[in-house]
Amino acid sequence: MLQTIYSPTGKDISCKSWETEALLRLLMNSLDPRVAENGQDLIVYGGTGKAARSKTMLRAIIKELQQLDSDSTLLIQSGKPIASFRTFSFFPRVLASAAMVVPAWATWKEFSRLEEKGLTMYGQATAASWAYIGVQGVLQATFETMSEVANRYFNGSLKGKIVLTSGLGGMGSAQPLSVTMNGGVAIVVEIDESKIQKRLMNNYCDIMAHTIDQALQLAEEAAQTGRPLAIALVGNAADVYCELVEKGVTPDIVTDQTAAHDLLHGYIPSGVSLEQAYFLRNKKPEKYVEMAMQTVTAHVAAIKMFQERGAVVFDYGNNIRGQAKKAGYEEAFDFPGFVSEYLRPLYCEGRGPCRWVALSGDPGDIYKIDEVILSEFKSDERICRWIRYVQDKIYFYGLPARTCWLNYKERDELGEIINHMVASGRLLAPVAITRDHSEGSTMAAPTRETEGMLDGSDAVADWPILNGLLNACAGASMVSIQHGGGVGIGNSIHSGMTAVADGSIESFERLQRLLKIDPGLNIIRHADAGYSTAQSMIDKLGIKKPL
Repeated sequence: MLQTIYSPTGKDISCKSWETEALLRLLMNSLDPRVAENGQDLIVYGGTGKAARSKTMLRAIIKELQQLDSDSTLLIQSGKPIASFRTFSFFPRVLASAAMVVPAWATWKEFSRLEEKGLTMYGQATAASWAYIGVQGVLQATFETMSEVANRYFNGSLKGKIVLTSGLGGMGSAQPLSVTMNGGVAIVVEIDESKIQKRLMNNYCDIMAHTIDQALQLAEEAAQTGRPLAIALVGNAADVYCELVEKGVTPDIVTDQTAAHDLLHGYIPSGVSLEQAYFLRNKKPEKYVEMAMQTVTAHVAAIKMFQERGAVVFDYGNNIRGQAKKAGYEEAFDFPGFVSEYLRPLYCEGRGPCRWVALSGDPGDIYKIDEVILSEFKSDERICRWIRYVQDKIYFYGLPARTCWLNYKERDELGEIINHMVASGRLLAPVAITRDHSEGSTMAAPTRETEGMLDGSDAVADWPILNGLLNACAGASMVSIQHGGGVGIGNSIHSGMTAVADGSIESFERLQRLLKIDPGLNIIRHADAGYSTAQSMIDKLGIKKPL
């Protein structure tokens, strides 16, 4: 059995530099039982998203990081360390590639065959790039989505509104809190009661219900009094949605964030218990997927029915529409995805997910950065509102971390701020600066980040590859190129990046370059696709674009 993993904290390091120590701590933090979904099996989140291919490989990675020289680069092939080469001190310490399969072979069936042979692993997004920080990592994107829904349809608030959704895994757990932070009532369906208990303990959910009627009563009472409430309902998502349709109940907003991208490991067919699911997945995987396909069709059809009855409906990026379409449900894409409908305007202005992790392990370092951000970015109410919310709502598990959607100039300024705070001794140790993969320049995903692009370039995957290459050239500490994160094998290509602010002049110079690349290329990608907001941002910010 794997020994429980916790990240080291404090000023003492076991690696040859803080740059490599940061990556070691991020890797171990992603497997911390307080952070990971199932650290014992190396699963970080998102169904089967792993940080390392096997326990043997994990130990080898840790050993290699501790021995790595400051001018060498370690190569990670789908969670397996394969070599280290002498490069340059300003090149990445780690280059990783995960789940990459030749396009014609990029199916779940073929990937599973390769995975069973021990040749690859599914890395999700921030699992294989060692940048996972728990639910907070995806919370702001969910919060911004719900805020946009509130602004567009409900006069700026979800007060008195009921949101129906599903899934309380590492990604889905952001949903109930994002609803209550916007003043609404959430009913979140989850079949695994242990996940519900975990979300109750960390205050992402408020109460558990065992029946639909009980959940509806609680939701209606809270909505009538204008009280925010997050209700976790024990049940199968598709079964609950279908029963609500039959009852004639129409929530105000409906979405879903089960791990439907992976029907074998992340989704439970109708009529199957958790225990039965574990058995069938191993003994009869093809039959299991067949049952899941039937269930996901009914699930999406129910969501479509809610839409026809007047609910605000959208796909929250788990490829559930794609799975239903594959199963033969032709109307699956009659409702939109959350990025194309609500978040793309933010991408066009260069705003996207940035996160920073206090390697000291002291929450005080994060709060000190918070206060500087509230002062320096006080003119951006979107940021200030977010920081105040999460200071009140989010508890730290594992290494303390913060995430925030920053624009082009703010990301650049943030790097300078944090590096200066480390150099001056205001922070107890260096800080890792990283991000989610969810931007137009870092992810090509035709059913999520790049769905419905203005020029039809949904499936063009050059952008995340160029993003990764450029980040490597500009001095990132770790760069990863990955396949399938969030939406499944065959459905996306994406890149990850991590840099370290250690207070040195060298790290300042790197950050000055690196923190322009993601938002800058995000703007260029959307300007190239014909979005007028992005085109105007290029002129406003003086970004160099040949054509």
